[in-house]
Amino acid sequence: MRAQMKSGVTSERGFTLMEVLVATVILLVGMVAVAQLVPISLTVNSGNRIGSTALVIEQRMLEQMLDQPLTVFTCTAPACPDAQAITWNLGNSAVPRTIVGSSVTEVNNSPAIDFSAALVPGYSATIADPEDPYGANYDVRWAVVTYAGGAHVTGRRFLIGARHVGGQGYFLPLTLDATVEK
Repeated sequence: MRAQMKSGVTSERGFTLMEVLVATVILLVGMVAVAQLVPISLTVNSGNRIGSTALVIEQRMLEQMLDQPLTVFTCTAPACPDAQAITWNLGNSAVPRTIVGSSVTEVNNSPAIDFSAALVPGYSATIADPEDPYGANYDVRWAVVTYAGGAHVTGRRFLIGARHVGGQGYFLPLTLDATVEK
């Protein structure tokens, strides 16, 4: 930019080298900050997908369990399509008002499936995510409390939890709690 001074001498004005360096440093700091957000957002997105998939698997299995008559204590395909070749246990009328199945712990004053305990046959399954191209698996476990009035079963309470098997990072398992009564 040229400016003419009163004495008739023209001077050139522009950015100094120091101004260019300061602007470049500010721009680089901003670009590095934005670049660090990309892996964080990918990790959060992955965690959200894992949690959503676990929840969908739990809901689907829980609906199949809740659809069974109170007089039935096991479920296999086709009544429980997700059971495939295994048998799901749905409680025990011989021990009413007692938790049977997978271990239960308390998290934030709510019951939750304890995934640190050993698997209980008939009260656990490994379910593959059909939408995952890499074949992600979910460890699903449940516990049941059977309610009885005399010799008749009057209701059941299901606690069902799922967690992603393997993968990177640690994502808390989800637990659903539902009761069905006659």
